[in-house]
Amino acid sequence: MTLYDIKPGFQSLLRPMVKWLAAKGISANQVTLAAAAGSIAVGILLFIFSRQPAVFLILPVWMFIRMALNAVDGMLAREFKQKSHLGAYLNELCDVVSDAALFIPFALIAPFSAGTVVLVIFLAMLSEFAGVIGPVIGASRRYDGPLGKSDRALIFGALGLWLGMGGVMPQWLFWLMPILALLLSITIFNRTKQALAEVR
Repeated sequence: MTLYDIKPGFQSLLRPMVKWLAAKGISANQVTLAAAAGSIAVGILLFIFSRQPAVFLILPVWMFIRMALNAVDGMLAREFKQKSHLGAYLNELCDVVSDAALFIPFALIAPFSAGTVVLVIFLAMLSEFAGVIGPVIGASRRYDGPLGKSDRALIFGALGLWLGMGGVMPQWLFWLMPILALLLSITIFNRTKQALAEVR
C-alpha cells in the first residue's frame, strides 16, 4: 500500500483542469517538461539558500504541485490520445531527475550526511528502473511499495515544512536516510518479485 493507491481519486479532482488544458492545446510532454524544470529550479534554490530554513517552505508546496502535474500529464496522454514514445522516455527520465534535484539539498542539512542522501537518491532511481523493466519482460509497469514516488514526496515535503517553520532537526533523525534506503531496497525487491510473478 502506497500513496499511489489513492491516485484515481486525485485524478478525478484534476479532470476539469485537464480538459481545459487539452482545449488550450497544452500537451502531456509540455506538462512533463514543466514539472521537471520547476523541480530543478526549486532544487537549485534550496541548495543555494540552504542556510535559510524559511526557503524550505517552498518544498511542500512544490511537491504537491509536482504531484498534480505528474497526474495531469498522464491523463492528457491517456485520455486525449497524446501517448508517444518520446512521452514515455520523458515521463520516466524527468521523474528521476526531479527527485534528485529536490532531494540533494538535504545533503547540506544536519544531521543528514551527504553520503546517505546520495544513497537514497541512487536507490530511488533504481526503484523506478525496477518499475519500468516490468513491460520489458511482459509485465505491467510496477508501482509496488513500500516507498514509491508519492511516498518520497510526502516525506521530503514534510521535512521541508518542518525546516521552513523553524523546526530543529534532532540528531536521531540522522537514521531517517538509512531507513529510507532500506525501504527503497525493499521496494526494488518487491517490484522485481511482482513483475516476475506476473509473467509466470
